[in-house]
Amino acid sequence: MAGTLHTVVFLAILFGSASLMYVSAGRMRAAEQPNRVLFYITTIAWEWLLMGYVLVGVRLHQTPLWEVMGARWTKARDVFRDIAIALAFWIVALIVLALVARLLHFQGMKQNVRFLAPDGAMEIALWIAVSVTAGICEETIFRGYLQKQFIAWTGSVPAGILLSAAAFGVGHIYQGAKASVVIGVYGLMFGVLAWRRGSMRPGMITHALHDTASGLAVRLLPK
Repeated sequence: MAGTLHTVVFLAILFGSASLMYVSAGRMRAAEQPNRVLFYITTIAWEWLLMGYVLVGVRLHQTPLWEVMGARWTKARDVFRDIAIALAFWIVALIVLALVARLLHFQGMKQNVRFLAPDGAMEIALWIAVSVTAGICEETIFRGYLQKQFIAWTGSVPAGILLSAAAFGVGHIYQGAKASVVIGVYGLMFGVLAWRRGSMRPGMITHALHDTASGLAVRLLPK
């Protein structure tokens, strides 16, 4: 997939950026009028840069890009099948995540990310762009790249999925500790989906759809 040094450096960058986002998110929560537009644009640029780093390493290792992004759709039936899988997976995931949040006595997801929710047409458009970016880039990074790297390192599919899910949760620590655990469980489910499906595309669809809907719901639903 890619060299060991490439992955170690990537993990250092990933966790370092998660720490910076944690500090930035704290400042945004405290601000009366946080600059969400700047945050959205910065997030989009950073995620594509991270994905670019991953893809360069993969290519230098002479691994085909479809190994981390999934094979291309060749027929309309493939598209509709992945959309159907994504929607079914999303419904199941919402139920599981609600149960996990209940077990953790965590009811603050909406409050934790309210400062990120878009307000106004421009912010909504940018939020959708952020969500689509997250769907493509994060599924490629965590399920297409890291999960396969961890499986190769450990020689164990379950261990690889768990380690990738843990990294996914830590990468979202800026949303809070309990939120990070819930998101880690979501990452675990994404990992199983990618492994069973042999493609990141259903996960990309669900991820983009979930993030888009979550941000809009937080803004539109009553506090």
